[in-house]
Amino acid sequence: MTRRSAPLVCLGEALVDLICPDPVADGSGPTRFEVRFGGALSNVALAARRAGAEVALAGGAGDDLWGRFLRERLDAEGVDLRFQAELADVPTPFAFATLDDEREPSFDIHGAGIDAAVASLTGRETEIAEFAGPAGAICFGSNTCVAGASLGVTRAVRDAALAAGVPLLFDPNLRPGRWKDLEAARVRCIEMAEAARVLKCNREEARWLAGYPGASAAEAAEALLGFGSELVVVTAGPAPLAARGICTIDLDPPETEMVSPLGAGDVFMGVLAAQLIANGWARGAVEPALRMAAAAGAEACGRLGAFES
Repeated sequence: MTRRSAPLVCLGEALVDLICPDPVADGSGPTRFEVRFGGALSNVALAARRAGAEVALAGGAGDDLWGRFLRERLDAEGVDLRFQAELADVPTPFAFATLDDEREPSFDIHGAGIDAAVASLTGRETEIAEFAGPAGAICFGSNTCVAGASLGVTRAVRDAALAAGVPLLFDPNLRPGRWKDLEAARVRCIEMAEAARVLKCNREEARWLAGYPGASAAEAAEALLGFGSELVVVTAGPAPLAARGICTIDLDPPETEMVSPLGAGDVFMGVLAAQLIANGWARGAVEPALRMAAAAGAEACGRLGAFES
């Protein structure tokens, strides 16, 4: 791929989402699932690519039917696969996702392959940081911080990025089922947030991370600034999002008919990252970038998954 602009590297999982389109009430079980492209960082990568960024996804998937499904989609969308491994004898991870009557999601992630995929990058951490460069960025989340091997790679990429002056964007995107100890998860997420130039959370994650139950988006964003990020963004579904740090912005997202919030935060993050990079991280570009990201996230809520298929 010919370089057109400063790139975004998304460090993390590509997986297959199996989404039940019908609300699942307490005591009942799902009866059908639809296959969707998924994985938090692969969703971020696709959204950023569609927003015009040069994007590479760093990780991998199995050398199987579902791994090929994911790689073919990424390649067709123009995502750079130079850091994407084809893993023999490692099943491609997948996630069952269900929605309750309020369209709130629950996840059952079968993600043993996530650790192997990220571990395959061992020894390439500096290469990843150099590829992104100070004008680009590296985006990551908590899913690569669970197990030892992928945690080691994540820390090494973080450290290489900090040494090279590469901006880091962190979205915890917490999946509680991936963790045996949620307090350990919080400690790990705080560690990563402290290194990030941009910290993005939904309101519930922000409350949890800040240790501030019941906080508004604005209150949580103010509290999270204490971790050291230049920009903290807290989304709150249909309620106003809050950005604090290098700017103070409270923004109502566009109204939308809710089908599913699955992947909407990833789409938000991808568009935000693409716009910040495209505008050279200029302070004056933050509010327009947030407006574009909010519009894209709201649009995604009108679909069953982050993308149309």
